[in-house]
Formats: sequence, C-alpha cells, structure tokens
Amino acid sequence: MNKKQSSTQVRRKIVLVDDHPIFRRGLVQLIHQEPDLVVCGEAESAAQAMQVIAARSPDIVLADISLKDSDGIELLKDIKARHPRLPVLMLSMYNESLYAERALRAGARGYIMKEEAIDKVMIAIRRVLNGEIYVSERLNAHMLCQFAGDKPRKVASPVELLSDRELQVFRLLGHGKSTGRIASQLHRSVSTVETYRANIKLKLNLRNATELLQHAVHWVETEDRGETSSPSR
Repeated sequence: MNKKQSSTQVRRKIVLVDDHPIFRRGLVQLIHQEPDLVVCGEAESAAQAMQVIAARSPDIVLADISLKDSDGIELLKDIKARHPRLPVLMLSMYNESLYAERALRAGARGYIMKEEAIDKVMIAIRRVLNGEIYVSERLNAHMLCQFAGDKPRKVASPVELLSDRELQVFRLLGHGKSTGRIASQLHRSVSTVETYRANIKLKLNLRNATELLQHAVHWVETEDRGETSSPSR
C-alpha cells in the first residue's frame, strides 16, 4: 500500500473504557500510531461508557474488567443488551483463569492481559474486528481440551466457584464497601446482597463476616497489584 492509499484508509473506531488515566492515555497514543485504528471516545466508568458508545457508534469497545463504579462483566452484559452486534474485547491485568471464560460467556469476543506487548493488543483488536474470537494460546488449548471431552481442570482457587454477581460483591467488599453501599451501587436490595454474602462465605468456607471481610481485602490487594502498569511495545 502506498502512502496516498494509507493516508485515506478508513480507520476503525474504538471506544476505550479504563479508569486509570495514565494507562488509558498511553494506550490511546499507541493506537493512534496505527494506520487503520483510532480511539473515537474514552470513558472511565460504566455509565460514561454507555453514553460514549451511544454518541460515537464505535466498531469495537476495548474495556477493562474492573471499573470504579461497576464490574466489567456487568458493563459487558449491558453493552450486549443495548448493542448486540457491537464486539467487545476485554483488557485486564486480572488472571484469565478467573475472568476470561466469564467474559466470553457474557458475550465478549476476546480477552487479553494488560501485561501483553502492544503488538498483541493490536492483533487482538484486529481479529475481533474481523469477526474472530481472541484468547491466549494457553486458554485456547484449555477450551479445546474441554470441547474434546477431557476432564475439567482443577479449580485453582475457591474464588473461581463464585458466580459473576458474587464475585462482584466480593470485590466491592474488598474495596471497603458496606452492604448498604453495595446494594445501592448494584441496584439490589440489602437482603439480596446479604444473600450473596452468605453464599460467598459458604463457597469460601469462611466462618463469619470478619473472615469474609479480611479475605476479600487480601484478595483485592493481591489482584490489584501492578494494575496501573503502562502498555509497552
């Protein structure tokens, strides 16, 4: 392709959703170096993301799995409900063994770790734009084994047993949110959140609310370690 063709090439539009401004700014700069891609809108919250998507009509959404005001899985479900044909690629620093399959079940077209080189991020974006599904080689091998009828993998952590909503409540507890604040944020009743808490304690074999809170805080601290790293070439 010559320079004239390249300069007139239609760029596919991306909405980037991430609540870390430094990471978001760095990724935007790198994406804008690509001749066929452009970030047409940014958001740092789920509510803002839905507004930007409606206003900008992107070709793809690149969204973090964890946001300040919402869970990325819940944002993904909202996007698929309102914009069923809009592909979403989840970008996260969180362990794919815990989140990737959840994201794919919720409608994501791919899942890529933030620690990956920017070249792989671009490959993932283009594959999803081409109608393919992008996951890591390790996860792809695991999914093929499951499809072939192999024995399911052993659960690495009891946290994997939590439902999407239970995992969301567990994370919010780890961030110091009270039951009342969680109920308000999730638009659920306090009694419903209490039920989630009870289920979490049962699945994680925790004896009381104190153990639940301690476990949640420790888990969040472990999960969040290194989350603000910047994208790299």
